[in-house]
Amino acid sequence: MLYKMQISIVQRHAMLKRGVLIVIFGLLSACSLPSQEGRRASTAIAPEQGADTVLGKSLMPLTAKHPGRSGVVPLTDSLDAFAARMLLISKAQRTIDIQYYIWRDDITGNLLLRALHDAAQRNVRVRLLIDDNGTSGLDKKLALLNAEPNVEVRLFNPFPFRAFKQLGFLTDFRRLNRRMHNKSLTVDGQATIVGGRNIGDEYFGATQGVAFADLDVMAVGDIVDKVSQDFDRYWNNQSAYPLEQLVAAPGKAEAQSLQREEANFQFVPKAHAYVEAVRKTALIEDMLAGRLVSYWVPVRMVSDDPDKVLGHAPPEAMLTARLQEILDEPRQTLDLISPYFVPTQQGVEAFAAMARQGVRVRVLTNSMAATDVIAVHAGYAKYRRPLLEQGISLFEMRREADPDRVKEKAGMFGSSGSSLHAKTFAVDGERVFVGSFNFDPRSARLNTELGFVIESEVLASMVAEAFDQKIPSLAYELTLNEKDDIVWLDRRQTGAQALTTEPSSTLWRRLYIDFLSLLPIEPLL
Repeated sequence: MLYKMQISIVQRHAMLKRGVLIVIFGLLSACSLPSQEGRRASTAIAPEQGADTVLGKSLMPLTAKHPGRSGVVPLTDSLDAFAARMLLISKAQRTIDIQYYIWRDDITGNLLLRALHDAAQRNVRVRLLIDDNGTSGLDKKLALLNAEPNVEVRLFNPFPFRAFKQLGFLTDFRRLNRRMHNKSLTVDGQATIVGGRNIGDEYFGATQGVAFADLDVMAVGDIVDKVSQDFDRYWNNQSAYPLEQLVAAPGKAEAQSLQREEANFQFVPKAHAYVEAVRKTALIEDMLAGRLVSYWVPVRMVSDDPDKVLGHAPPEAMLTARLQEILDEPRQTLDLISPYFVPTQQGVEAFAAMARQGVRVRVLTNSMAATDVIAVHAGYAKYRRPLLEQGISLFEMRREADPDRVKEKAGMFGSSGSSLHAKTFAVDGERVFVGSFNFDPRSARLNTELGFVIESEVLASMVAEAFDQKIPSLAYELTLNEKDDIVWLDRRQTGAQALTTEPSSTLWRRLYIDFLSLLPIEPLL
């Protein structure tokens, strides 16, 4: 009897599990993306249409002096990068077009949302396009913004099931695994910011935790209209869904609560301190007055066809094809900085071919301790020895900066507690790429990306000088010893140290990395 009762309990438990799974899959199957019928197309304004704005009156005379060129301002410091966004939005009089992969519900994310509300209430048209994988917890706040008469919010490649979005991977993994990784902010057709930073405290130095060391550029002149046209490609693409088709507008009481929270947010101690710090910068005022150091150089934009997220983009429409066409083959040097570096066997062979032709190749990526995606480190780790054997110089960013070094203003390589997030490379001391593209299979084949190729010997020399002077003190240099084992050289002011095991790692973590490297996950990294 007891035996039969036990069997009955087990059977009921199994039936319950099957029932739950049936309900979950039923709900997911019932959730499909809405029709795009009736969706309105819109386009960016041409630079001439913004000529009568504050930005236009100040910048167009400068642009006229440099036909066919663009003024470029590197934004290496996290606070400057945030201030540039806030202040550009505050100067907007006609339009703001914003495209991002991640938008956090945190200090900087909420401050920027408040700035967009203020702009909309000044009758500025705001178009906000966010990849839906990076909007966790923001549906109601985005719906509140979308309710403004001058604002449209769209979600790119959205999840139809809102409550537990990630469950969508169970039924539509092939589509949802492809994301829009582009990052840009363009105001009045006059100025744009493009680079590696998403919107979140970790990208702008507003967190006590791990901060990302990153790089953007602010640009004016010829390239701005190219970014605007590219934004329109994504905005009007079939994968861009109006928010109201997926998220209901908040009710009156909820809207009032969200508005009060938003109005009070700038007075939260941490947020207030950050706002005050931003107010002290004269970045935009210097730009408008012509005092900001910039480089008037040829700039070309490269980006993926937005249909890449559906797997429909032809090879010639990929960013990688455009990069190869523009950059050609390096003749002397290639200095590459990528937080997520998975070269693949094809990449190793390409780097080896360059080295055999006498090209000096140097790479900076994150160490195991500094990375925020351990699976990517596993995908990279197995290629370290083959790269070193071919004469490629490898550097891995340390998790902690040298405590004996004089603290400097945080730049592209951050400070203590930083994780590398900048994506840039310089070729032959002549050309620099800055953008969202990581040197990994995900950027090449799955996600859409955006960036600039900047023809500037000055900016290229900055990357080369970083490898010559700053990187050796902030990163491990990898070499092979006489036993063909990898050695991590740790150079600090107190003296160099040679480490023969992965720095700041445990045995179990190293074993986990080895296990991950055996799995067939490289195409997803």
